[in-house]
Amino acid sequence: MTDYFEQFADRFSPLLWNTIVVVGALFIGLIARLMLHWVVGFYTRRSEYFLFKSIVKNLSGPANFFVPFLSLNIFIPLMKLNAVEVARLDKAVEIGLIISFAALLIGMVRIFEEITYNKYDVKKTDNLKERKIRTQLQFIRQLVVVIIVMLTVAAILLSFENLRKIGAGLLTGVGIGGIIIGFAAQSSLSNLLAGFQIAFTQPMRIDDVLIVEGEWGRVEEITLTYVVVCIWDQRRLVLPIRYFIEKPFQNWTRNSSELLGTVFLYLDYSLPVDELRNEFFRLLELTPLWDKRVKVLQITDLKERTMEVRALMSAANSGQAFDLRCYIRENLIAYVNKNYPTAFPKNRSEVVGNTAIGVKIEDHVDDSSSKKG
Repeated sequence: MTDYFEQFADRFSPLLWNTIVVVGALFIGLIARLMLHWVVGFYTRRSEYFLFKSIVKNLSGPANFFVPFLSLNIFIPLMKLNAVEVARLDKAVEIGLIISFAALLIGMVRIFEEITYNKYDVKKTDNLKERKIRTQLQFIRQLVVVIIVMLTVAAILLSFENLRKIGAGLLTGVGIGGIIIGFAAQSSLSNLLAGFQIAFTQPMRIDDVLIVEGEWGRVEEITLTYVVVCIWDQRRLVLPIRYFIEKPFQNWTRNSSELLGTVFLYLDYSLPVDELRNEFFRLLELTPLWDKRVKVLQITDLKERTMEVRALMSAANSGQAFDLRCYIRENLIAYVNKNYPTAFPKNRSEVVGNTAIGVKIEDHVDDSSSKKG
């Protein structure tokens, strides 16, 4: 069979035969890739299973290069090339295989991440477990991708004999080089270690509500070196990840998304507090923003001219707590304005004697005008 194949190859010039082999290898590789894509696509169209859709999304691109390179690598021995040309072509195909295989591995990591995201949905109300898993998974995915890229670069470099010799010659300077690199990369290494600490101890998670640098926002992204906080007005606050290890910050959703909201009113002493309390309870019953856990209205302080009335209420999360506070504040003010308009803060004055100061001034002005007349 081999002799027959060699006799058949001798009928063509080396250039034409090599072109036929390359085109044939790429064609077979593309056919194999299309068949694989068709099989996966067939099940994707007939199934709602998330795995097939994720495979098509993340592996189609890398497979477009890996399968043809693999086919070409198999057909290289059939080509009419001298030893130097075979070595060069084999090296190029090997590098292509390494890179495309690394891309396949990264795609598999993303498939695992998307399957986990699909299982643990952070959009539901009680999503503490989901946010915990997503935070850890996002950090691990970034770390695994970095390791795959580093190993890929190392595999490509070590495939060259000259680089191996250079590397062996530099081993004697590894100790000094390690110290220099350690000092130079001290900040990056501290960020990386801080990232590990945050991923597994989790003082914050993806979608946590934070008060940081005086800003209210949600954790949008956690990388190996920095954290992105989406502020309420859609600005992004980017902070180094070690900031959250070294400095204090408020986490409103550390253990639960439930919060207490407060509204302070400063009203006159003449206001009947029981009536205001009943109106407060009525307003809470009318809105779905209240989660029915806490409702309290009390006088918490006395000022020189007013009393401080605090309305305390509960909500399922920070967004609803903010809306609930605004709702109560607006409606209580409207209630007081409609039913007890004199209960808003005012200045008191007392007239001593039968004549006020203003009247005396007016008499003085009238006397002066009569004298001039």
